[in-house]
Amino acid sequence: MLEKLAINIAKLFFEVRQNVEGPLSIEQTSQIAELLEKYKRHEKSPEIKDYEILRKKSDSSLKTKRHDSDYYLIDQKTGSHYLIELKIGGDLDNKKARSEEEAILEQYAILSNTLSSETPMKIYFATAYNRFGEGKPWKQERVRQFFSDEELLIGKDFWNFICQSEDGYDLVLEAYRESAYLIKNSLNSIKDTYLG
Repeated sequence: MLEKLAINIAKLFFEVRQNVEGPLSIEQTSQIAELLEKYKRHEKSPEIKDYEILRKKSDSSLKTKRHDSDYYLIDQKTGSHYLIELKIGGDLDNKKARSEEEAILEQYAILSNTLSSETPMKIYFATAYNRFGEGKPWKQERVRQFFSDEELLIGKDFWNFICQSEDGYDLVLEAYRESAYLIKNSLNSIKDTYLG
């Protein structure tokens, strides 16, 4: 429900796509694997500048690849492209965090091969809420091993970004509070129908 809500809100401000398709080189795939291995071994902390190597179009063999994406957003005003991986609570084990970063980096590389080198692109890992409490530090170390602080949109930051407003989180929360009784009534109806 939260994912659909966020997609519908995003459509008010962005062009929303849910897949990325295009050429991906063997060289880029190797660069991604090498980078992720350094993160895994704690040889390197993730930084946005790490991905610049993927922006260089490769002359080696290119294979077409398709990735489903939680959010591939295009800001028509600025021309910026955003790839967002949303996990509702953000609780991932080490293998899952690595595979999420690998998938989003492959999408980034594909866009790098299909868009102009001057096109602004950003990657984000997002959660719909901060399970540690809104306004408190987000301590999901497995995710932080693969994503830098600048790539995190946790709870309030995610909703503010999607709504393109500093008050986005509060607006969504207020709208939810006003309509929560409808959800509760529907759940009670389902319980009565199927559980007697």
